[in-house]
Amino acid sequence: MTDSRKPVVTVLTAPGEPAPPGIEAVKARAEVRFACDEPTLRESLPGTDVMMVTDFRTEALEAAWPCADKLQWIHATSAGVDALMFPALIKSDVVVTNARGIFDRTIAEYVLCTILMFAKDFPRSIRLQMNQEWKHRDTERAEGKQVLVVGAGSIGRQIGRLVNAIGLHAHGIARTPRHDDPDFVAVHGNDELYEQLSHADFVVIAAPLTPQTEGLFDAKAFAAMKKTARLINIGRGPIVNTEALLKALDDGEIAGAGLDVFEEEPLPSDHPLWQRENVIMTAHMAGDFIGWKRALTDQFLENFDRWHKRGELFNLVDKELGYAGSKK
Repeated sequence: MTDSRKPVVTVLTAPGEPAPPGIEAVKARAEVRFACDEPTLRESLPGTDVMMVTDFRTEALEAAWPCADKLQWIHATSAGVDALMFPALIKSDVVVTNARGIFDRTIAEYVLCTILMFAKDFPRSIRLQMNQEWKHRDTERAEGKQVLVVGAGSIGRQIGRLVNAIGLHAHGIARTPRHDDPDFVAVHGNDELYEQLSHADFVVIAAPLTPQTEGLFDAKAFAAMKKTARLINIGRGPIVNTEALLKALDDGEIAGAGLDVFEEEPLPSDHPLWQRENVIMTAHMAGDFIGWKRALTDQFLENFDRWHKRGELFNLVDKELGYAGSKK
């Protein structure tokens, strides 16, 4: 905070979304305003010092940006900040933070569960149970399989820890290679992606959506994967080219996919992915645990306390790269 006046905090939610639980704690130290779309945000932004953005798909901020006359800091209650990375914000002095750390463990649990569901053929078991059909089968061992985590940040690190704990071998892909990482056999550079895809039994996308990752998993990537490999996407939907994925599944270039995120959300009821028996799908919920909304508010409150005391914020986003570093 740079002056003695009472600061203004604007909370931008999705239309129809309730206020974040616990946000009333800010009211003792700030004027709190609420917006849910471009018109209400245009009314709220003048004089706003801090924004808390709960709608990770919003386009309202870019549209209303000329009204931001005093804005210093934007906090996104999501790990991904792609919707906020429009040119005017990137070029501005406004600081951006995100919700790094809140969802890491639960997303890693989701990935581990999906790997085991594929290895133990649980999707088919559930279908057989629903049909009251007894059918014995042999299933795979997960132990010893290689997991390639594309995006070896905080979420990727938790994935590496969990899969290593049950005897799988985690490799990572990141901007900077690391060969002495405690949570991976090795972290390989982006330029080694296709080589590493050829070795992996499970490929997990945990990368943020950036211009570099959009459409990264296309026909070339699927052709590089083992025919027995499964793809798991808990990053962002547009990192995967859906048409290329469908073709890879139909042509047997890969053995299956576990998808929590999609290019189009909600996924239309007539989308062909619904019909694929080798696809496991959930509704963008891999990280959402009971109490997650309050946990996000508590994280914002901790950072707001730092900002109010003119301290150093954590989870600062590199606006050029589009993701955050470690909490300090």
